[in-house]
Amino acid sequence: MSEIWDILIDCKDQIIETFESNCEEIQEPGMERFNQPDSGWINRVWRNHSVRRAHIDVVDARDTKGLWMMHVCVFPNLDNDAPIYGFDVIAGKNKMTGAFLDYSPTLNPAHPMCKNYLESVQDFLPKKKRDLPEWATNIFSKGMIAAGNVNNIEEAKDIVTLALINLNAYFSEINDYNGSSDSSKIAEAQDYYCHNQQQNPHTPRVMKSLGLDEEEVEIFCRDMLFPKL
Repeated sequence: MSEIWDILIDCKDQIIETFESNCEEIQEPGMERFNQPDSGWINRVWRNHSVRRAHIDVVDARDTKGLWMMHVCVFPNLDNDAPIYGFDVIAGKNKMTGAFLDYSPTLNPAHPMCKNYLESVQDFLPKKKRDLPEWATNIFSKGMIAAGNVNNIEEAKDIVTLALINLNAYFSEINDYNGSSDSSKIAEAQDYYCHNQQQNPHTPRVMKSLGLDEEEVEIFCRDMLFPKL
């Protein structure tokens, strides 16, 4: 048994429940190729009147590689200047090797939702902070959680709690900002976020190491993980 994995799988279930209760699930063209729950790879997408894309990607390679990975990202609609919610984690049986949580600004770093997020995480200090490359510092907020080598159960629980609290807060607050900005500017900002995320060499490398087909991983990371508008 792994308490870390149990915590994360419960977190995954709660994220899906949050998406289900706030959004409508959609079938993105091409995504069915990468939604393979029987083989441990889950990709599902939702949307609502304020969110254009809420995506969860889970790779469960516990039996074959001793690892479990989850990526969650929520994009506002193009008339909404809310930040982008992101939560990523990869974990072995006894620790999270990496955990990342942020409200990444689109047009306004001082957005009220960003301020609320910063307040919620200001007292959390990871025992081991991960250094971020330039592509990450281009887009993430100053309050981003970037934790490595999380082998303490209480720290793991704190990260998951913050991820879930802020996801629920995101859906409770985002409706207030519909029609708040110019769609072309928001589209440009969201594309900039996706462009920088696509510069991350670690994601496809990890997915391939988890046993996924190399060609499928390349297509997935290019076209489905952070698709530009």
